[in-house]
Amino acid sequence: MVERTGVAGPINMAVVGHTNAGKTSLLRTLTRQVRFGQVSDQPGTTRHVEGIDLDVGGQTLLRYFDTPGLEDSVALQYHLKQMPETLSPPERVRALLNGPEAHAAFEQEAKVLRQMLASDAAIYVIDCREPLLPKYRSEIEVLNSCARPIMPVLNFVRSEHSREPEWREALAAYGLHAAVRFDAVAPFVGAERQLYEDLSVLMRQHKSTLQAVQVDLDRQADERQAACAKRVADTLISAAAMRREITPEALSDARARQSFVDAFRAELVEGVRGGVHDLLQMHGFERDDARLEVLPWTNDRWASDLFNPETLATVGRLLGKGAAAGAAVGFTLDLALAGLSLGAGTALGAAIGGALGQGLGHAPRKLRNRFLGIEELTLDNDVLVVLADRLIHLCQVLQARGHAAQDTIELRLAPSSAHRKALMELLDALQRARAHPEWEHRSGHPRDHSARREALSRALALNITSLLASAGK
Repeated sequence: MVERTGVAGPINMAVVGHTNAGKTSLLRTLTRQVRFGQVSDQPGTTRHVEGIDLDVGGQTLLRYFDTPGLEDSVALQYHLKQMPETLSPPERVRALLNGPEAHAAFEQEAKVLRQMLASDAAIYVIDCREPLLPKYRSEIEVLNSCARPIMPVLNFVRSEHSREPEWREALAAYGLHAAVRFDAVAPFVGAERQLYEDLSVLMRQHKSTLQAVQVDLDRQADERQAACAKRVADTLISAAAMRREITPEALSDARARQSFVDAFRAELVEGVRGGVHDLLQMHGFERDDARLEVLPWTNDRWASDLFNPETLATVGRLLGKGAAAGAAVGFTLDLALAGLSLGAGTALGAAIGGALGQGLGHAPRKLRNRFLGIEELTLDNDVLVVLADRLIHLCQVLQARGHAAQDTIELRLAPSSAHRKALMELLDALQRARAHPEWEHRSGHPRDHSARREALSRALALNITSLLASAGK
């Protein structure tokens, strides 16, 4: 490996630190490549140097190198100090790399030091939960011996066991006064940008390149947020437009009615699940990283909980309707549709049915259905509110979720007054979709991209974007 001597090309950045400090986790977050490397609680997971590029506009601007953990820095420091005093610290490192110890006792450490010399700078990842033992002080001295700019990154600072003040004092004692707080599991908003800003001060010769990365980060964040808002809007419009026909005979037969309700739910869940998977992909996550868990007792079955009576009671309170509104499975519904009613004794359950007085277009179909005695059912507003709240909350969680996080996302209802008002505005706008069943995006059916549907989607997306932007501040 050739030492870095100021040649043109991408900035080479070594990512170094003690075993299990979170180096691979940090790179997953910085590059949004969740499959890079291996993240584990077991020490020494990374055994070889692995490179990963950060591209902007089709050009590689940064090349990160994930390195093995420094395992025996105390012995390594002692070995370097035994070398002739006439050698400078970098010369001692080179002598070590050219000696037999680099392939024996210090094989892992040699990989780190060799990459340090071949890089323009290093990001030094620190697990702030660790006490300041002698091995860490030796580690800092050894890394400083490579004479490369070092940017400490304080990881796991959110932990209740964080020792951030102690680490900052120790770093300052070795001339490392700048440090970035960056939790690889739940990154601070703006932490990535701050990292590159601090690096541009540390590496003035690369300032323009690092500023280009910052600009691209901002662009990506804006585009990702807009795309997520549009996907949520389309999912909600499709759900609001769902309309299914059922005959009086099926309504009067308990088994047929339950089969109808189950099929209705299944189609809704399929459509929403597709939206969730797209949102995860937009943020660079795996399909199984989110569990839309509305309430704690869902048993990992978020889909069924969309119709949970206690969930709908919570939504009723959120909408100011009281706990009883839409809260009980098997409750009696009067559905106004083209002057018809299902009757006071019809029990549908699971919140399917209501709100059909909102938009009674498509008169020929209505007349046919009236003549045949066919009823059309849609989703209740309460279910739409649950969907809107969960999808928006999911986007908010993903915006601040590190790619090292291994826990499953759980979502909760957050009924603040501003949140409640925003949800009501979305719900009001969604009523336009009630009269347009063709706006539902169904598997195996052609998609509707009419001007009216697209206009509604854009309007909803703007409102959702505002909610996401305010959450990130």
